Amino acid sequence: MKRIAIPSLLLAVALTSACNSFLDKEPLDMFTDENFWESENTVASYANSFYEQFAGYGNGNSYGDFYFKTLSDDQAGGYSFADWTFTNVPANSAEWKDGWVEIRRANILVDRVDRVNMSDAAKAHWRGVGRLMRAWQYYKLVRDYGDLPWVDKPIDFHDEAKLYGPRESRDAVMDKVLEDLNYACENMYDNTSRTTLNRNVAYAMKAEICLFEGTFRKYRKAEDGQTAPDDAGATRYLTAARDAAAHLMAKSFKLNPSYQENYNAVDLSSNPEMIFYKAYKKDVMQHSLVAYVSSSTQLNGMSKDAFEAYLFTDGKPLALTSLDKGDAARAIPVTRTVAGKTVHDTVMSISHLLALRDKRLSATIDTALCYVGRGFTRYGVGMAMTSSTGYGVCKYDNPALPERDRNQTTRNYTHAPLFWLSVVYLEYAEACAELGSITQADLDRSVNLLRDRAGLPHLNVNPGFDDPANKMGVSSLIWEIRRERRCELMFDNDFRYWDLIRWHQLDRLDSSTHPDILNGANISADVTDKLVTRSGNYVNGSKGKTRTYDKKHYWYPIPTDQMDLNKQLKQNPGW
Repeated sequence: MKRIAIPSLLLAVALTSACNSFLDKEPLDMFTDENFWESENTVASYANSFYEQFAGYGNGNSYGDFYFKTLSDDQAGGYSFADWTFTNVPANSAEWKDGWVEIRRANILVDRVDRVNMSDAAKAHWRGVGRLMRAWQYYKLVRDYGDLPWVDKPIDFHDEAKLYGPRESRDAVMDKVLEDLNYACENMYDNTSRTTLNRNVAYAMKAEICLFEGTFRKYRKAEDGQTAPDDAGATRYLTAARDAAAHLMAKSFKLNPSYQENYNAVDLSSNPEMIFYKAYKKDVMQHSLVAYVSSSTQLNGMSKDAFEAYLFTDGKPLALTSLDKGDAARAIPVTRTVAGKTVHDTVMSISHLLALRDKRLSATIDTALCYVGRGFTRYGVGMAMTSSTGYGVCKYDNPALPERDRNQTTRNYTHAPLFWLSVVYLEYAEACAELGSITQADLDRSVNLLRDRAGLPHLNVNPGFDDPANKMGVSSLIWEIRRERRCELMFDNDFRYWDLIRWHQLDRLDSSTHPDILNGANISADVTDKLVTRSGNYVNGSKGKTRTYDKKHYWYPIPTDQMDLNKQLKQNPGW
């Protein structure tokens, strides 16, 4: 008999499922593939494992998808410099392996649904769940590797044509992904759960995936090792992204009044902005994100480049604002008690800078700088922090948490957003703008609601100015929508890296041509600290390292063990 926990088959090599996955746990070990698929309850139990694919804030000591993904122009790596994910071709790779494990898991569900005695609607829902998660994994693999073999059924060990097949065009694979997404959106249960996969999550995934694909096809360049732009395909995907976002915008979701509460709350169940979130529970399921951004381990600080992306309260960028453009911190005298003794010190305050900027900036970084030689204790309790750039990251911290639960790794239990309304608003506005059909009403029902929360003037279809910082070759409106996305989603979910990929702007991560991505705060007022490394008046967050762009980094390299097993696999350009 076959057990349901049979080894997962990586394309071209047999692998076992992840050790912490649902399939490896009791009591499923007592089931066989023949007797497991008996009711909708067992199908639901099988599908619970898909929840593990969403890292959120991580599990225990593990890193999640927020803050820790530092390969972008938003952060300079604190205790570890963020170089390219791969600088050489690896022998093997979890990025390659894990995606195929999950695709096989999804294919098993799609294949087995018809065995189960349940209604046609139930079968369609669970088939939709399987196809949705297959689409999600293919989307992530295509982002990483480009062309891929397409596998839509559980592969038998003896099916060598599939095991050792060639890669298909990434465009063809993504067209099949869209078919899966459409099926899921049409057939999954339309309920209001925010912690289980349902139709709302399917539409949220569709909006994200189709925006990526539409812009990727529109902006790709032959000189980057890509094929030529596909205007028709771009229009098709951007239209799908716009319509998927509009579907969710017509539902009952609303912006939460507090921007920061989307990230630091111990309970997101009543947050009207959430579409899908990862729940944590004290002493049961916990993470370490809050501890990492409030401990003595140096933080991965915000870059000068990211700081300067935030608009001033007059709605203008740095180059055009009529407000004070100075960026230097001020040395503010403070007196505090340490071990029963009065200590006189100074704090390098940026409160005056934050008061002139988009409110999201003050919800994201601390009001005082912290760097080598000048620690800062947030909320006046816990450990003194330092940041690689001087800018501390407060976005995910919550002062209401007991100090032990804030500062100790594996003891944090704030919930993590996975899909939420502000992202949908950004996707809608960008898709409309890229299609060339955006109206003022489109902006008013999307990004201008975010600007209201951020304390900024509304964005108009004609912004009324051209930011000199716009070096992306796009219109002023698209540049401002991209700015909105960057500031709203700062440090979130690795969005920034993949945005640069899909806009074909990856060269912005070259530190020699964009030095401000490794610099930090202006500390010219600190005349006493001789320990911190400076670039002129600014904290130097480079750790003495540099990052050089090469067009090969648009794709990850295929691991050599896969190339050895399957001779039809061809390596990605430049590797």
